[in-house]
Amino acid sequence: MTAIGDPLIRVDGHAKVTGAAKYAAEFDIPNIAHAVMVTSTIPNGRITSMITVKAQSAPGVVIVLTPANAPKLPQGGKAGVNPPAGRVLSLLQDNTVLYNNQPIAVVVAETLDQALYAASLIDVKYQEDTPKLDFEAGMPAAHPGSHGKDPADVSEGQLNQALAAAEVKLDEIYTTPIQNHNPMEPHATIAQWDGDKLTLHDATQYISGVKQTVAKALGIPQEDVHTICPFTGGGFGCKGSTWSHVVLAAMAAKVAQRPVKLALERPQMFGPVGARPRTHQRIVLAAKRDGTLTAIAHHVHSHTSVFEDFTEPSSVQTRMLYESPSISTSQRLVSLNLGTPTFQRAPGESTGTFALEIAMDELACKLNIDPIELRLKNYAEKDPTSKKPFSSKHLRECYQQGVEHFGWSKRNPAPRSIKRNGELIGLGVATATYPANRSTANARVQFEPSGRVAVASGSQELGTGMYTIMAQVAAATLKLPVDIVDARLGDSTLPKAPVSGGSQSAASVTPAVQAAAKEAQLTLLTAASNDARGPFAGTQPDQLVFENGMIRKKGSSGTGEHFKDFLARNGNNPIGANASAEKDQDAEQYSTHSWGAVFAEVGVDELTGMVHVHRIVGVYDVGTLLNQRTGKSQLIGGIVWGIGLALHEETHFDTRHGRPINNNLAEYHVPVNADIGEIEVYSLDIPDTKFNPLGARGIGEIGITGTGAAIANAIYHATGKRLRNAPITPEMLIG
Repeated sequence: MTAIGDPLIRVDGHAKVTGAAKYAAEFDIPNIAHAVMVTSTIPNGRITSMITVKAQSAPGVVIVLTPANAPKLPQGGKAGVNPPAGRVLSLLQDNTVLYNNQPIAVVVAETLDQALYAASLIDVKYQEDTPKLDFEAGMPAAHPGSHGKDPADVSEGQLNQALAAAEVKLDEIYTTPIQNHNPMEPHATIAQWDGDKLTLHDATQYISGVKQTVAKALGIPQEDVHTICPFTGGGFGCKGSTWSHVVLAAMAAKVAQRPVKLALERPQMFGPVGARPRTHQRIVLAAKRDGTLTAIAHHVHSHTSVFEDFTEPSSVQTRMLYESPSISTSQRLVSLNLGTPTFQRAPGESTGTFALEIAMDELACKLNIDPIELRLKNYAEKDPTSKKPFSSKHLRECYQQGVEHFGWSKRNPAPRSIKRNGELIGLGVATATYPANRSTANARVQFEPSGRVAVASGSQELGTGMYTIMAQVAAATLKLPVDIVDARLGDSTLPKAPVSGGSQSAASVTPAVQAAAKEAQLTLLTAASNDARGPFAGTQPDQLVFENGMIRKKGSSGTGEHFKDFLARNGNNPIGANASAEKDQDAEQYSTHSWGAVFAEVGVDELTGMVHVHRIVGVYDVGTLLNQRTGKSQLIGGIVWGIGLALHEETHFDTRHGRPINNNLAEYHVPVNADIGEIEVYSLDIPDTKFNPLGARGIGEIGITGTGAAIANAIYHATGKRLRNAPITPEMLIG
């Protein structure tokens, strides 16, 4: 039998490693044409002319769409805008250019090579206007930026009085750069019309969102749009929104009157589909000499585009992580002529914990207090700003177990006190946290005449294991082996599920699967009790049990009847049920979060400044871990990205023209195997049943939080150099 938490191997693993799993651009559609998106080469201005004669006459060209001939859309294509996920798109509705690499034309040809060649023949002339590209120069004119339900500013207590009376105070600036997602699978869409009906194979984290946005943008009924995405090759937030290329592919297919495939080139992943925004974070901490915090202030500036606001909420964890009588946070946006930023793994908390957790380490050093002791001294038993109790919090246990697994007690607190094999060795720690999110989700579970069970939900598989946990929860609920359960997702005709973002898919979809499995079982037992020809005629449903595929009477020693035989006797029709699961209203009285403690050991070469991450230990309180294998894999993946945040990732822009200059995987640095040492992850596995029936919280994002700061703190311990700007590069450590 299958149980919740079993370390099951991915049910989709074989399909992925053999190439049988199809991603958006891999579907074989008859008579398909290939599209290439042409993008702007200036950051601000207008297109004054676009000469396409050579492109249109090039071999194999089907159509060239420009602002001069593109279909006119309702409300100029802005009908689908619904921030923060519904974007202002570039749909060739006018000649305005607001950032470099903005889509300005689409070329469709018989082959990809022909489309690329024709696109190179388009001659574009511009009237250039002065762009806004200087982030620091724009800070004085910054405006407030809220994020969903999070207000721009939060203030609790008397901050100024607390700062004035502080016995010890820290006031520092921390920065993080623009970072681009760069999943292995670029964004890609295949658009195919059948009369007024549109089918989209799209690389997305939200099939229902694509359906809704495209329908609104084109001015067609939602029921006329069908989105398919059985596998997404990494998203990390950038595929959570519907971007310009999706609608452009649909427009091109309509005009061309044939299916069109539009896959972004790697350089086009920089700008048109979002990035993590740059941040400038001022943190002020005030404390008594015994380490008691008396005030916390966290003021964040991040960049956004000139045509749409997106906030990187880097102050959100500061509002709830540590107890203090005075807490003040603010979010300000600097508008630049760059593409609109977007969600990137743990948006806000990843960059925010980088700053806050370095600041806490600095304060511990000032006070000559162990960094763990300082955190425990200011442990928040309830949410300091909302005043709500936490639905579940076992962060103390995370610290305690982390100390034991890592060997923290052996640490000499003096910087530069440990040398090994020619390296300065440093040990650092930081707190990890991420909100526990949940949305309404729907699922269907069905007993099939074949003797198998089908479970379906319109969710998405991003590589996180959604197929596996859907099958696992259905099997565990029905007391069946998982190898007879088939999971379906990634199709907008299936029961609706939320976006796979905000670490909410597992927490939202699996309760719906559990509810549907229970309802399907009840439907089956009721049908069996009503079957006049069957062995259970006249038996009430509550007198029957279902286990290992068999229906039998309670207390009976007989084998009973297999559901396959029951279905065969009743016309071989499947029996199942749909169910919905949504956040309990009682859950609103709680503040819901996941927690963790991250410990890092680094080695720093004194001559070269090279940092080697030798070891990371992370201990997490994330509720029930639905699958020990895939769950810990997600946590490890988040930690690897945290290493990238600390040491590698940064998008560089030409400050004159606003064009990314390292817009490829050769020059945009991400961690590779050689950069990663030992990683150990542990889960407390304590259910949070106040959050959802399975007690499970999402884990896709918490792994990156705290990791960057733990590494930065370890670098300080190794070298005595306090570095507050990510990424920490060798030149910062030389000399």
